[in-house]
This record gives sequence, C-alpha cells and structure tokens, in this order.
Amino acid sequence: MASDAKTPVVLCWHMHQPGYQDLKTGQFLFPWVYLHTIKDYSDMAAHLEAHPKARAVVNFAPVLLEQIETYLVQIERWRHGAGSIGDPLLAALVSETLPETGSPAFQDLMNKALRANPERIIKRFPAYARLADLAEFYRSKPDIQRYISPSFLTDLLVWYHLGWMGETVRQRNACVQSLQEKAAGFTLEDRIALLDVIFEVMAGIGPRYRHLAKNGQVELSVSPYTHPILPLLLDLESAREAMPDIVLPSHSRYPGGELRASWQLQQARETFKRFFEIDPRGCWASEGGLSQATLAELGKHGFQWTASGDSVINNSMNLARESGDLPEQAGIHQPFRFGDTDVTVFFRDDGLSDLIGFNYADWHAEDAVGDLVYHMENIAGHIKGKPRPVISVILDGENAWEYYPENGVHFLDRLYSVFEDHPRLRLATYSELLEQRVAEPVQLPHLVAGSWIYGTFSTWIGDPDKNRAWDLLCEAKAHYDRVMDNGSLNSEEKLAAQRQLALCEGSDWFWWFGDYNPAQIVQDFERLYRRHLVNLYERIGYPAPPSVFQQLSQGGGEPARGGAMRPGHDKDAEAP
Repeated sequence: MASDAKTPVVLCWHMHQPGYQDLKTGQFLFPWVYLHTIKDYSDMAAHLEAHPKARAVVNFAPVLLEQIETYLVQIERWRHGAGSIGDPLLAALVSETLPETGSPAFQDLMNKALRANPERIIKRFPAYARLADLAEFYRSKPDIQRYISPSFLTDLLVWYHLGWMGETVRQRNACVQSLQEKAAGFTLEDRIALLDVIFEVMAGIGPRYRHLAKNGQVELSVSPYTHPILPLLLDLESAREAMPDIVLPSHSRYPGGELRASWQLQQARETFKRFFEIDPRGCWASEGGLSQATLAELGKHGFQWTASGDSVINNSMNLARESGDLPEQAGIHQPFRFGDTDVTVFFRDDGLSDLIGFNYADWHAEDAVGDLVYHMENIAGHIKGKPRPVISVILDGENAWEYYPENGVHFLDRLYSVFEDHPRLRLATYSELLEQRVAEPVQLPHLVAGSWIYGTFSTWIGDPDKNRAWDLLCEAKAHYDRVMDNGSLNSEEKLAAQRQLALCEGSDWFWWFGDYNPAQIVQDFERLYRRHLVNLYERIGYPAPPSVFQQLSQGGGEPARGGAMRPGHDKDAEAP
C-alpha cells in the first residue's frame, strides 16, 4: 500500500522543565533539568536514531534549553577552575570534601540522592538498594550517623546518577558500565569520569535533535518561552468558557497580559532559532492551553499549527452543534481552523495518549504496543465516506518512562519498529501533513478555551491556593509596570527584570498548588515560586509585600504518578 494511502499517526513528545535556577544566586534549587536530560531527552533521541524510518514531532520549552546550556557552561567553567557548579547534587558528586556525617547538610544530600522511583530505579540495582536500606536505617537512628563511613555518601551520590542515567547511555557507555560493575568504593576519579559522561550527554542534546530535524525524521516545535498558560495571560475570564461557575482570583485580569503573551512567543522563536538554526512552524501552547485569542496571537507570530486535547475540540463541537454550525465530517481525529484565524489545530487522542501515560508501564512491551496499534487500526478502519483521520498521540517526553521497566526502552523500540512497515498506518509530522494537504482542516466558528487536561484550566486556576498565587503575580506585575515606566531602571536592569517576571509566569507553579498534590512536591514548588517573586521585587527595587513570604499551599494528596502527569479526561481521575 502506498504511504499516501496510509492513515497518518503523529507522535508528539513534549520536553519541558520549569525555571529551577535562582537567577539571583545562579544556583539550581532542584536537579530535574539535568537528570531528565541524561535519562529521557537522550533516550528519546536515541530511539529515533535507531529507527531511521520513524517520524515524530519533538517540542521544546525554551526555558529548558537555556537551563541545559547553563549547566554546560557551569561545568566547563568548573573544569577550568573559573567557577563552581550551581547544582548542589552535581557539585557534591565531584566534591573533594563532603559534609560531615550526621550533619544537616549530610542528611539533606542523603535524602536528595534517594529521590528516584523505588521500584524502577533504586531496587533495580542491588548496590543502590542496599544504600537506600542503610539510609532508612540511619534515619531511624540519628544518634549513630556520626559513625557512618564517608564512602556511604560518596557511593550513594554515584548510584543516584547511575540510576538516573538513560538506558541507551547505560547500554553503550563503557564508563557507566564499569562503574556499575565496580558497585562500591568509588574514587574521586570515578566521580569526575561520571561527570564527564553527564556533560557529554547533555552537550549532545542540541546537536542530536538538530541533526534529526535536518534529516527529516523530526519536526521540532516550541512552547512559549517560560511555559505560561497563554489564554490566562490574555484573559483570566477565558477559564469560564469551559467552567462557567469557576471561582476566579480577586484580580479580574493579568495586567498587560497581551504584551506579555506576545513577548513570550517572540522570545520563544528567538531562543529556538539560536539552538536549532531554524524557525519553528508549530507551537505546542503550554499544556495545550488554547483560546480564540491565543490562536490569533499564534498567527501573529507566524505559527502555522498548534495542538490541544480532545476535550477542547469536543467542547468546541458541542458549541457549534448548538448553533447549527457543526460540519458533518467533524471529529477529534481531524485538523481544525476556528473563526478567522489561519492556524491549524490538531487534537490529541486523550484515550490513546493516557494508555501510554498511565496503563502500559506494567504491560509487556509487545502486548502494550499491540494494544495501542489495534486501537489505531480501528480508528483507521472507520474512514469510509469520511475524511482520512490524523491520529495524534501527545505526551511528555520524560514523566511516563520513569514508571516503565528500563526507562521504556522496550516499549519505545517496539513502537517505532511496528510502524516501520505497518500496512495501514504511518508516522508523520504536522508540517508534513499541512504541506501535502493530507487532511483539509474543518472550519468551526469558535474554539472553546481549555487545555489538554479535562478541557479546562482548573489545573492552574480556580482552586483557592492557585487563585492566591495569581493574585500575588498580578500584584507584582502591577508594581513591575510602574517601575518599568518611571525610568528608574537602565536597559540592562529592565532586561533582567523582564526575564525574572517570565519565570514567575510559568505554568508549573500553579499546577502543583492544591491539597490534592503530594506535600513534599507542593512545598518545593511553592517555595521556589515565592523566591522567584521575591527576586522580581528586588529586580525592580520595590519591597516585597508580606503576603509573598506566607505559605501558599501545603498539599497532602496522592495522585497517580505522583501528580507529574494527569489524564486528559475528567472521568479518569478526580479533577481538582
């Protein structure tokens, strides 16, 4: 069967981490950027490299790309004795002196070096599991901690980084393999060699994806600069389109939101081009958050396509149906255009995507891929008399694989292998489909604002804790606007303040606020959010109000997958 007669399937992997760096001190407060880079972003590239016939869309948040770059600069300066590594865990890995056993600093490092999936990472390696058991014993008997050998923490730090290493790196890298075989008693030379591996893997991310894009295997797309929810920047009231009764913050709007949304998109394009040497054609608006105004903004900035979750198109089709404007061929597996905007919108099949995110981790890889492809074949088989479908699977490029055996290596290898010669399905990219006019967009009068999660913005607004966070941001933005207009800052200070504000606008802080999320993660993110706000006030020379220093949210829930992922449909999980 000719490829143009096959049903196109788009696998879109979204790579994103928020701004973990304190711009005032240069310190990274959490290690998730470099850990996910060496584990997930490297593995996702390797799977595509191993399957030249495969195609995928890979989306990067610019704030992630810049942080990877900052790590590389810091490591290179450290190597030349010209600076320090700004991440406490990574710095400890190669430190000649570690904290005294039993000290608060020792306990902090010990606890941080155990933040890994117990089943899939820690227990997989007997040496790491023994160290974790010892750590638990030491926690229960703090009075004996002073007798711990210094090699305990040294070995734990090495195993933490070995555990987080990408599976494709583990299979190919001689240094990683020799350290795993050694298992204990790691020297400073061993630790520096491991840092060299980490540096090499991180340095390869940009060039590898750039090469995949030049080969035509990958379409690279971008998110707004610091991953804000653009519809809410533009209009907080847009949350009412899908949830008319939602309780909103006391501020009726985000001050100057339209200018900020435009700035976020312009910065995204500039950063993306600096890293990949091409202009992006597509924009995965953060969390698939779209509105009619957001589509217009994307069009102004030259984007040709975007995407969201299928609850958004279902809400939009229901609205069109009520007014008699719903075309007969409309469905979730079709591209759409809305109103007078010319940006094409594709929609995630939430059911299929959530099977990967929440179900298949415990299946045998062959069975899981077989089940996924069976569902896709059924979709492709129901096209008689209808336009050819476009099946979109859109997923984070990092969070799901932590729950799979060996970082999802078997599942992803099998997935790409099956598509290489499938008789009825083929992997495609969104730009390719637009260029070849494979599926003509369906026209609807209006897109009902929402995100890929439940088709609403309830994950980022409406909860009392989230609303308080918005009010703090709106208040800070009002002070920021006054200072930026009064001429008290020079151009360099204005740029620094602008970037600091952008970090505060990121979506992740609002994601985690709420009692349904785990207490430790909520505590981490709400402290970082408030630190970013304090830094903003310092940048503009205005005293931070007392409210910024008050705890916003506590957490205490136990959501699936630790809350890092959410199902697309409300019926599959309790909505916040």
